[in-house]
Amino acid sequence: MTSEQPDPRIPPRDQVVLRYLLERHAAEQPDRVFIRFANGEEWTYGEMLAIARKHAAGFRKLGVKQGDHVLAFLPSSAESIAVWYGLNYLGAVYIPANPAYKGNLLAHVIENSHASLVVVHAELVERFGQVKLSKLGQIVHLCGNGPEVNGLTAHDGSILTDTPVTDDALALEQPIEPWDTQGVWYTSGTTGPSKGALSSYMHSYSMFGPPTWPFLTSEDRYMINLPLYHMGGTGLFNSMLLRGGSIAFVERFRTGPFWQQVRDSESTVVFLLGAMAAFLEAQPESPQDTDHPMRLMFMVPVVEDVPAFARRFGVEVRSIYNMTEICTPIVSGPTPELPGTCGRLREGADVRLVDENDCEVPVGEVGEFLVRCDAPWGMNHGYNNMPEATAEAWRNGWFHTGDAGRVDEDGNYYFVDRIKDAIRRRGEFVSSLELEIELAAHPDVAAAAVVATKSEFAEDEILAILQPIEGKTIDFEGVIEFLKPRVAYFMIPRYFRSVAQFPLTPTEKIRKAELRNQGLTDDTWDREAAGIVIKAERIGS
Repeated sequence: MTSEQPDPRIPPRDQVVLRYLLERHAAEQPDRVFIRFANGEEWTYGEMLAIARKHAAGFRKLGVKQGDHVLAFLPSSAESIAVWYGLNYLGAVYIPANPAYKGNLLAHVIENSHASLVVVHAELVERFGQVKLSKLGQIVHLCGNGPEVNGLTAHDGSILTDTPVTDDALALEQPIEPWDTQGVWYTSGTTGPSKGALSSYMHSYSMFGPPTWPFLTSEDRYMINLPLYHMGGTGLFNSMLLRGGSIAFVERFRTGPFWQQVRDSESTVVFLLGAMAAFLEAQPESPQDTDHPMRLMFMVPVVEDVPAFARRFGVEVRSIYNMTEICTPIVSGPTPELPGTCGRLREGADVRLVDENDCEVPVGEVGEFLVRCDAPWGMNHGYNNMPEATAEAWRNGWFHTGDAGRVDEDGNYYFVDRIKDAIRRRGEFVSSLELEIELAAHPDVAAAAVVATKSEFAEDEILAILQPIEGKTIDFEGVIEFLKPRVAYFMIPRYFRSVAQFPLTPTEKIRKAELRNQGLTDDTWDREAAGIVIKAERIGS
């Protein structure tokens, strides 16, 4: 097999595969900054290649070969980038795990990964002494000396930086191909054990590459503030490597210093996930709102008035529909005016909206998103060591996302909800996302979450949990009056409560499962107990 692939839908290796991409960029632009860290440190493409090769040599000394699975249990950091690139340089499979994992969840990932080697931050090593280690045989301690773990051969992290680098040591038995597995990314386990999505280099290209996102260029600097143990972080990282662009790496999103970080890092692009955009919008307006180099902001979900957001901050806004397993099949145009849209179907992808029997729903009705991609290996190729989950997700030749959405007559798509978050009340479908957007528009509400809770009857009732803006208190009766002209009567929640802070995932999403499990707490307010009954408006006489 030559570097020119026989199928025109699959680009050459040096446009897709990390090892060859990095070598090409390092040869063509060795002094160009690839990563700028928050502390001002920078890695050029030439330096990134040297770091990747050094770590690859260390992994080879530990016995890691092409195709081996290696687990990384690290916070997002320069060290985690070096480990990732070193493993992929060898053609090994990078398997990042959330460093918040512990106990049974950590044990599940260890077993499911089939990894024999794990790289761990020294402060997290002790967790491996408390769980079943499955096939693990070696552990590498980074950032200090961790405690010994029974049964594991321990190595100091210096083995990844001090091992001599030679071309012979880094030689491959065969080329790394676009369809080879680059990594395994663990998805939400709210409906069962976390599933490890198998992702090829071609999958990353299909999701983030130039044909899918033509509005990104090699001149851009992408601010990455999402964790590198999720596709949201690593995928955006890949988007710049694919183009030879650069990255501004910050540990996490923070509202207050955000725009100063943008200015300091000279970032031109960012991805705002969950409530991030709403947090920025809620800040007091300032003359500095447009004093920055940012030109493009991705936003999922979009704020209520996208054009107003774009004008205030002097940026272009785009939205998408995507998830770890698929290929960004839906992309919006610049600064969409239609409220709530995530865009239109892109070339090379196909989407259906179906009922529980995989039958198409009529235009305008809510159905589950099913997705396919024209390019071979352009989506996930299953769940790691979970054949039943793979077969269930890929039944009838389409990937079943578990997301509910709709499309209008003009081909504009709208994400409605995760199917498991959908609420049926009074025989009507209620989108928690749509209701959350309306609740968050209230002037005293910083963020909102809506979940189903059981009523005394055989149906769902709606519980709205609201986080007030700092210094404000929320009047629930006032919120109801605010909602009446904005939503259908059956969408107005029966139950309300306030929280000082939501439980969040590492990607700043609200942990709805935790809120559902809490249910009706002692401080929950019941509008019906307060004598407020919402009925349908009578039409006609």
